[in-house]
Amino acid sequence: MDKIRKGDEVIVITGKDKGKRGIVTRRVGPEHLLVEGVNMVKKHVRPNPMKNTTGGIESKAMPINQSNVAIFNAATQKADRVGTKTEGEKKVRIFRSNGQPVPNPNVA
Repeated sequence: MDKIRKGDEVIVITGKDKGKRGIVTRRVGPEHLLVEGVNMVKKHVRPNPMKNTTGGIESKAMPINQSNVAIFNAATQKADRVGTKTEGEKKVRIFRSNGQPVPNPNVA
């Protein structure tokens, strides 16, 4: 069970973007995440008339290691660790600080 999933709100705890918050847009491999607005880089793009793209410099989010982010607990307004608890036959993610369940990002 992944402790951080797509749609979770996370906060960066180390690195050049320390303190920034964002939503996980997707997982890239077993250990990396794409977080919106975090780890932005400038990429030079060539024009491609076949795809109707113009050239230039664009900002792009790059993957960040999941060890450099922590899930954001809205109740305490701080970074928190994630634990698991079994309820019946289901595993549920919980915040370690207060034991509350982590809201499921995929259920709207």
